[in-house]
Amino acid sequence: MTPARTEENRTGRGTSPGAAADAGAGGGTGTSAGVPEQARSAAFAPDSLVLNGKLPLWYQVSQSLRASVLGRPRDAPLRLPTEERLAAHYGVGVLTMRQALKELESEGLISRLRRHGTFIEPDARRGRPVQVLGSVDAIVAQQSGERTTVLGHGPGAVPGELAHHFPDCEEVVGYRRLRCDASSGEPVNWAENTVRPEVAARVDAAELERWPMTKILRDSAGVSISRITDTVEARLADPTTAALLRVPLLSPILHFTGVTYDTDGRVVDVARIHYRGDRFSFSVTVEAD
Repeated sequence: MTPARTEENRTGRGTSPGAAADAGAGGGTGTSAGVPEQARSAAFAPDSLVLNGKLPLWYQVSQSLRASVLGRPRDAPLRLPTEERLAAHYGVGVLTMRQALKELESEGLISRLRRHGTFIEPDARRGRPVQVLGSVDAIVAQQSGERTTVLGHGPGAVPGELAHHFPDCEEVVGYRRLRCDASSGEPVNWAENTVRPEVAARVDAAELERWPMTKILRDSAGVSISRITDTVEARLADPTTAALLRVPLLSPILHFTGVTYDTDGRVVDVARIHYRGDRFSFSVTVEAD
């Protein structure tokens, strides 16, 4: 992806915001009952973002910040930097940043307190479905915010049904994870990732307890992702899926397959995710030219 050129004359990857923000800037009229004093003393540091010129800037920024908020460590500061610092961090204008923050506020992920600043809601969880317009950060946001347990990982033969994706590989590395609702502990989905061995050598399995594979491939393993092709279909729960998701055998589930390609056109990862049918929705928006 290449950085966007905008009317604001700002492009590319921004620099990380400072650890503190001015108390009076970037605020609005929020509904939060109050924020602990320790949460006011330091600012949350969101991930960086490379802008894509083919997508709305506010949307890209909102999804990147959304993923950072949902995937944050439990001890991370709740205070966000000011609008101005966030805008500089993402390389966009203040009006674009304000629109992105308004989107997160409408979802209940943040609250804006007049004269105090903008704060992450401590118990914020995903509400309405993500509208996937085509950015990697939207995919990351969709997968963030749940408690993840790594069930196992290691090398093995290429699964027969995936052989056409890895024609030059004698073996691949598989990762199995279970995601549960952070509040109730109820299983939401379980995922199988099949990764090229030379790429898997740069993947830290411990990071999978915090971040989706897509983010790790891009940000930690240094993969230049060119595209992700997704397929969603209805299936019936097999014995493994029924046991992990605590649903009846042969009950309806949603099966998601995501094939990730690098800029050389090679498949670097095939993600197969099994969702409980009552816990997942998928929304795609198609814009007319």
